[in-house]
Amino acid sequence: MVEEGSERGDYVDGFVVPVPDGKVDAYRELASRMAKVFRDFGATRIVEALSNDVPKGEVTDFYRAVKAEDGEKIVFSFIEWPDKEIRDQAWKQIMADESLKPEGEMPFSGQRMFWGGFETIHDTAEAQLAHA
Repeated sequence: MVEEGSERGDYVDGFVVPVPDGKVDAYRELASRMAKVFRDFGATRIVEALSNDVPKGEVTDFYRAVKAEDGEKIVFSFIEWPDKEIRDQAWKQIMADESLKPEGEMPFSGQRMFWGGFETIHDTAEAQLAHA
């Protein structure tokens, strides 16, 4: 759906959020705008991906994780940062910047979104660089 940047990062923020079918375009616009903001604050790569082959499980799945309702898609996204320190500083600045505060109705349910920060433990790009 949206990809910004191509350099790899050593720290990753991951997000999963439900988006109503009728708000996918609005979400895409928001994601594109915010991708540029994240890049300005040091992110190396941003990917926002929209569900099109996400099975419903018997015990757990993406839909259950966000309590998705009928007519909602799942967005899986990640932001790569050079390191956790840059990520932490960027988020602090982004959250403090009044011009970046959401205006109007959001195109997703923030209450059902989940996210977290992750250390990279394996990256095939590193293996490809080592063999180049």
